[in-house]
Amino acid sequence: MALLPESLTVALRRGAREPFVVQTVRATVAATLSYAVATQLSNEPAPLTAPLTALLVVQVTVYSTLKTSIRRVNSVVVGVLIAIGFSAVVGLSWWSLGLIILASLTIGRFVRVEEFVQEVAISAMLILGVTKLASQAWDRVLETLIGAAVGLLFNLLFAPPVWVDTAGESIEDLARRARHLLLDIAEELGRPIPVARAAERLHEARRLDQAISEVDAALRQAEDSLRLNPRISEGLLSRLVLRTGLDTLEICVVVIRVLARSLTDLAKRREPGERLFPPDVAVALEELLTHVGGAMVSFAVLVTTQVSRNAEEAEQRLAAELAAALTCRENVAHLLLRKVQEHPEAWQLHGALLAEVDRILDELDLEHRSRRLMEELDRASVASRERFSRFAGLRRWVRGERRRPAVEAGR
Repeated sequence: MALLPESLTVALRRGAREPFVVQTVRATVAATLSYAVATQLSNEPAPLTAPLTALLVVQVTVYSTLKTSIRRVNSVVVGVLIAIGFSAVVGLSWWSLGLIILASLTIGRFVRVEEFVQEVAISAMLILGVTKLASQAWDRVLETLIGAAVGLLFNLLFAPPVWVDTAGESIEDLARRARHLLLDIAEELGRPIPVARAAERLHEARRLDQAISEVDAALRQAEDSLRLNPRISEGLLSRLVLRTGLDTLEICVVVIRVLARSLTDLAKRREPGERLFPPDVAVALEELLTHVGGAMVSFAVLVTTQVSRNAEEAEQRLAAELAAALTCRENVAHLLLRKVQEHPEAWQLHGALLAEVDRILDELDLEHRSRRLMEELDRASVASRERFSRFAGLRRWVRGERRRPAVEAGR
């Protein structure tokens, strides 16, 4: 019995980190609040549109909540306006209902409501079928605005959690899976490997490649949680660090798949019972792949670490792994060169193996990492300036400033 409170605490902590649990609690509270507010402001006896809107707009992040709120309100207002326009010309019949659905779905595509296109038609149908058209129409708009406002204010006052840690764990897990695959491959380099066994490693590399989509989904959620979040002061930098880090690991995973394919092709050239590599080459390659896998994990820890002291330690570990990998790479290159001179029949596969390792080490290089991050920051800065420059004329007009003539501006 004494263990029950502790286990319950652990379960609650785990639940607080799950997007589904957070979404369920937040949506329930926001929907209830929106219904309570709507009963005071709306003339409807049961204003269920307000909690329905709150359920739809209260997402896991502030950014997605704001985006969904705008689209939801837009879809309802457009549907109401379409219904009012039709009611002035025709009544409710089977052909007018079909026509209003067609018009609503068509117009919904042009007003950019995205996933709420169906809501345009639903709002138009509901309003077209009521007797007190004007009252019912604007009550529905009011309830939608209440639900959207309550959902948005709920997320602003009680900021949702930032999912950076969850995305970081996914990125580190991807790197550790890649390292584990490299270690499994390295252990078999000095043994007689059947083609089926080598092909199995290739399939594992392909599954690892497919897992990137899951990590990308977790990262997109983390990026949304950083946008417009009052808890975060440097959201852009955090997003770019994680995104560029995942891009680098994605390239490395693709190269590992190509490496596994090269080893599979090499296994096809071997006779049954023949080793994939001689013992000395196999030992050197195993050491090289071990350091490459360690460098990938150190890189993942570096890009997901938030504390500067821990980031410095991760950077030092990455530099040490890369230095050791480069030393091993030179040793492997000399050993393979001698073996190729003795048996040149598989020289292209040996060269491809070194080229694939070089590509991974180049992607993980610290200078390459810093250069890539600076390029992304510059690109984001240019995009931000272009976005704000569109509103420069509006700001001058609001301030009462007049645009200077071209001749005067050139003086």
